Amino acid sequence: MNTYDYEDLETGHREEFETEITDRMLDSFRAITGDDNPFHRDDEFARSHGFKGHAAFGMLTASFLSTLAGMYLPGEKSIIQNTELKFMKPVYPGDRLIISGEVAEKNDAYRVIRVKVTIKKDDGEKVLRGSMQIGFL
Repeated sequence: MNTYDYEDLETGHREEFETEITDRMLDSFRAITGDDNPFHRDDEFARSHGFKGHAAFGMLTASFLSTLAGMYLPGEKSIIQNTELKFMKPVYPGDRLIISGEVAEKNDAYRVIRVKVTIKKDDGEKVLRGSMQIGFL
């Protein structure tokens, strides 16, 4: 876990990590949220709607931004205040994701940073983009 202070970070500072999406993650997310949409569990249903099989929940994919902020950028002294996201492509079990963030702005008056975020598959295909405003504890 990183422990960056506000003063440690400069515009352009970048962090990333990787994870693989599994059916077990989808099952856990379904159990926590109660979202039992067949698009996320039924290959035939998903294929009948133009997808290659059952897809991960978009919010499961986005949830890794919490890991990015809380563990990597800036780490333990952070609190997410705002997010803006765009889901660009579906994610499927077995996909390996690269979650990355880059400090785009610093606001000295409020001691917050704006982090530009992207999630890509390991083949480079972008599946999510956006930004987070992160304050410091």
